[in-house]
Amino acid sequence: MDGIEFGQFSLNLRPPGLLRHGEPVKLGNRALDILCVLAAARVEENNLAVHISALRRELADGMNGQSLLVTVPGRGYRLIGLKELATVQATPAIQQEGIPGASIAVLPFENLSTDPRQEHFADGVVEDIITGLARINWLSVIARNSTFTYKGKATEISQVGQELSVRYVLKGSIRRSSDRVRIVAQLVETQSGVHLWADRYDRLIDDIFAVQDEIAMSVIGAIEPNLRKAEIERVKRKRPESLDAYDLVLRALPFVHKWMPDGATAAIPLLRKALELEPGYTLAHALLARCYHFRFSRAGLRDEDRTAAIRHARAAIIGDSDDATTLAIAGLVIWFDERDPATALELFDRALALSHSNVTALGNSAFVLAWMGEVEIAIERAQRAIRLCPFDNTISYMALSVAQIVGNQYEQARESALRAVESNPNFSIPHAILAVALVYVQREEEAKKEARSVLELDPTFTTGNWAVTVGQMPDVFRPIAEALRKAGIPAD
Repeated sequence: MDGIEFGQFSLNLRPPGLLRHGEPVKLGNRALDILCVLAAARVEENNLAVHISALRRELADGMNGQSLLVTVPGRGYRLIGLKELATVQATPAIQQEGIPGASIAVLPFENLSTDPRQEHFADGVVEDIITGLARINWLSVIARNSTFTYKGKATEISQVGQELSVRYVLKGSIRRSSDRVRIVAQLVETQSGVHLWADRYDRLIDDIFAVQDEIAMSVIGAIEPNLRKAEIERVKRKRPESLDAYDLVLRALPFVHKWMPDGATAAIPLLRKALELEPGYTLAHALLARCYHFRFSRAGLRDEDRTAAIRHARAAIIGDSDDATTLAIAGLVIWFDERDPATALELFDRALALSHSNVTALGNSAFVLAWMGEVEIAIERAQRAIRLCPFDNTISYMALSVAQIVGNQYEQARESALRAVESNPNFSIPHAILAVALVYVQREEEAKKEARSVLELDPTFTTGNWAVTVGQMPDVFRPIAEALRKAGIPAD
C-alpha cells in the first residue's frame, strides 16, 4: 500500500512522512499515535492491515459505527471529513469500485447447532449459495475467500459494503439437528441498511440443495424483480446424489486450500471416500486432481501423482459439467501436468461462460496465461479476480505478478508478489515469485531472503523442478529462472 490520503492532503508510506498541507483534521491521541507509526514507515507490509483496522476503530468513536477512513481500491486508504462522508454514503458502492451492475457479498452464516463439527456444513451451504449467485452474469459476487475473513466477527453491514465495495450483503444462520435443518437468511442494502428480503426455511436435510437454490433465487428476485424465469433458473446446478459424499468434500476443502503436499495428503482419503459413495461426483474428482498436482509438483515429481492428477481432471469434465469451479480446476491441472493448452483454455472459456464472476476460473486462467506470455489478458483477468476477492486470493496475485514480470513492470510485480505472500505465507511459490521481482528491482539481499524462505518451505525446490510444470514456454521461463539463480535457488 503506497499511501493514505487525507481529504486534500495525503500521507505516503514510501518515502516516509510526506505530508501535503490542506484543511486541518482533528484527531484523537490514539489515532495520532497510529498515524505517527504509519508516517515513520515502521509498519511491516503484512501488519499494515492491523494498524489500519485499529485506526478505523479510533475514528469510528462517536460516529455511530461509521468510519471516516474509506478504502480506495488499488490505491490505499482515504481519510475524509463529515461532509465528504455524506457524499460517499450517497454514492452506490458499485460506482466506487467500478464493477458493472449489481454486486453482493454473502457473509458466513452463523452455526447455531450445538455440535461445532457442523461448522463445515454451514460454510458449505454458504459456498454453494455463492456459486449459484455467481452464475448470474450481470451480478458481481465476492468470492468466499474474502467474505469468510468476517467469520466470527461482529461487523457492521455498512463496513462490509465499504471494504468490499458491494451494494448488497446476504447474511444468516443455520441450525442442523438430526435429519432437519433450519436456515434464516436476510438480504440487506449496504448503503441504507434497509432489509430487502428475509425468510426462514425448516426442511429435511435431504432438501438442502433445494433450499440453497431457493435462497439464491429469492435474492435475485429481490434485487431485480423483473427477471425472466429462465434467468433465475441459471442459479440451479447439478448436485451430488449423496449427502454423505457432499459432507466428505466439505471436510476436505480446508486441507485442499493449504496448497501444499501435507494438506493434499490429508484431503485425499476424504475425497476418495466421497467418490466411493458417488463415483460421478465431478467436484470431488477436480479437487483430487488438484491434490495430486500439489503432490506431484511439490513432493518429488512422482509420475504416479501426475498420472492420478490427469486421470481425475479428465473425469471431472466427462459429460456436460455445469460447475465453473470444477472446470477451472481441471483446466489448471490439464495445463500444468498434461501440457494440453488447447483443452485447458477451452475449459477456462466454458467456466467463464457459465459464471463470469467465478474467481477460480479468473485466477486459474490468469496464472496459465501469464506463463504463456499473454500479458494483457492475464493482467485483466487477475485484476478482475482481485476486485471480486480482495482478500486471500493467492493465485490471482501470483498470476498478476508473473504477468507483470513478463511485461517488464517490475515494481508492480513486487507489490503483487507481496500480496501473494501475505495471502498464503506458508506456500513456497509466492516467495519464489517475490524473489524474482526483487532481483529485477535490484534488491538482491531481500531476494536472497525470499529464496531462503522458499527452500525452508520446500527443500526440494529447484528451477529445474519448477520448469516441469510452469516452464512450458522457454522464452517466458528462462529470464525467471535466471533471476532465481541470482537469488540463490539451485538449478537442479
